[in-house]
Amino acid sequence: MSTEFEPVTENTALKAAIASAINDAGGALPFRDFMQLALYHPTLGYYTSRREVIGRTADYVTSPELTPLFGAMLGRQLREMWERLDRPESFDAVEAGPGTGILARDVLAWAARSAPDFAAALTYTLVETSPTLAERQRTTLDAEGFAAQSRDSLPSGVTGCIFSNELLDAMPVHRVTVEGGALREVYVTSDGDSFAEELRDPHLDVTAYFEALSLLPGEGCRAEVNLEAPRWIAEAAGALDRGYVLTFDYGYSADDLYAAWRDDGTLLCFYRHNPSADPYARLGRQDITSHVDFTTIRRSGEDAGLQTLGLTTQAQFLTALGIGEALQPPAGERPDMEEFFARRRSVTDLIDPGGLGRVKVLVQAKAAAGPLTGLSAADDA
Repeated sequence: MSTEFEPVTENTALKAAIASAINDAGGALPFRDFMQLALYHPTLGYYTSRREVIGRTADYVTSPELTPLFGAMLGRQLREMWERLDRPESFDAVEAGPGTGILARDVLAWAARSAPDFAAALTYTLVETSPTLAERQRTTLDAEGFAAQSRDSLPSGVTGCIFSNELLDAMPVHRVTVEGGALREVYVTSDGDSFAEELRDPHLDVTAYFEALSLLPGEGCRAEVNLEAPRWIAEAAGALDRGYVLTFDYGYSADDLYAAWRDDGTLLCFYRHNPSADPYARLGRQDITSHVDFTTIRRSGEDAGLQTLGLTTQAQFLTALGIGEALQPPAGERPDMEEFFARRRSVTDLIDPGGLGRVKVLVQAKAAAGPLTGLSAADDA
């Protein structure tokens, strides 16, 4: 993969807005606040501008953009969840951070085609805070004649499943390091023309985070702390009356995420599918992401009343649900070989253990039980 970037016009307005925020804060902001502005400034941020960010011609691709089979497999799992709940008259499928709306389109299309009884009970809700993306989602669904509710926050009293795909790793993070055995936090300063970093005492919540884990990153190592993700899982648990919380995301257990050999953390930026380690470049034009701590996320859900049913990888989850079988054409039909090989390439990408296949899948439940087919090959990843 090339790491050469085409020239990008600097987003001077966003740069000035961040510099102003730094000045208003007394000369420095926690990296978390810098990242919040870079990604989610109300009008200039990466996710709030009208720029195309997701897709093959944009900056990165998530699983739903590769093939409708991802949505079909998720549909199979949602239908089984509906059955585990004794087929309620109304089943809520609540997708948080639904991107372009492609996953919603594919789940709804699969249900209408393959599970009409489930489709009749299905109420699909999109939870999106970006007006630009919400508009894109409506366009995607309208083009296929599908309908979904749209909200900017989680609904309450959900009976069904609240799920997200690569939502948590896009949340702003604190950055820390360890000096002389002591935790230090990265703050961002500005002289108006450029940004710089300095180390300060950590936020109390950051200190408490590592105390709860009974560990620290290695001496001299950089690491990320996502305080938003466990809060979001707790919020999802509170919104759920009966059913499941299903989380797809890049991440590790805390022991692995903060291992002493991981000297530069997991923060990455993406522009036109090229990775970079510089969050201060291409402001508002590049994604900034980091891997999540599944130990803390899992505990947060359990503390909020969820039962953990299993943790697996996307490769195991999709394989257990039969994605290989889904490649086969209907009985009696001759496959279009070009289409067949394109679908096979997409499936290979979805389950590639070095790529999307290593995405973790966490399933938690409230007043609901397993077994679930998607977890049948789980090895407590």
